Amino acid sequence: MRTALVTGANRGLGLEFCRQLLAAGWQVTAGCREPARADALQALADGSSGRLRTTALDVTDATAIDTLIRALPASGHLDLLVNNAGVLVSGERFGSVRAEDLARSFAVNASAPLLLTQGLVPWLQRGHAAKVLCVSSQLGSIAQAREFRTVSYAMAKAALNMAVRRLAAELGGRGITVAALHPGWVRTDMGGTGAPLRAEESVRGMLAVLGTLTPARGGRFFAYDGSELPW
Repeated sequence: MRTALVTGANRGLGLEFCRQLLAAGWQVTAGCREPARADALQALADGSSGRLRTTALDVTDATAIDTLIRALPASGHLDLLVNNAGVLVSGERFGSVRAEDLARSFAVNASAPLLLTQGLVPWLQRGHAAKVLCVSSQLGSIAQAREFRTVSYAMAKAALNMAVRRLAAELGGRGITVAALHPGWVRTDMGGTGAPLRAEESVRGMLAVLGTLTPARGGRFFAYDGSELPW
């Protein structure tokens, strides 16, 4: 059975990744900070016939990452890692940027995907055509930067894109595909009610794009509709 690990799985895109992977027959481990309070995720797990396992995971906590990795079967495999957990400071403008927001944004959006991927490489290497999907953002494109807003999020996503390039260079030779995907502007708690895309459409698109990728095409930046974005 194909296996996946999804971070930030309690709501929004993470929850939808879990739904669609389960529907496709995958075994899914869903990580979030407080699984017991994630009602929608727990309901999904209850109806999954044991194919969805929830686990407490604060991606900024190195001990939590280590605990998750130690709990994995020593000879097990992982076919897909979805680095989805993210944080955005709403209303951030020049003159109001705070050091603590920058630090947290980099920790969640950039450092955590790199560290979690690094720790899970032995399981990914045993996977079948294993892939790492890093949920990035068009706001992280340096080429498309035109204004000063949500700067901590944009800077951290740009850093994530660099991590994707470096991870792809390192892991491609081991048969692992790593890619950055922009989900579009999606109606989630982060994206807001005015966003044009439903989570179902975005996740379906990202999984379709990921399905076309190989290690040779890794280290690239795509939108959910398959178009390639500039760094």
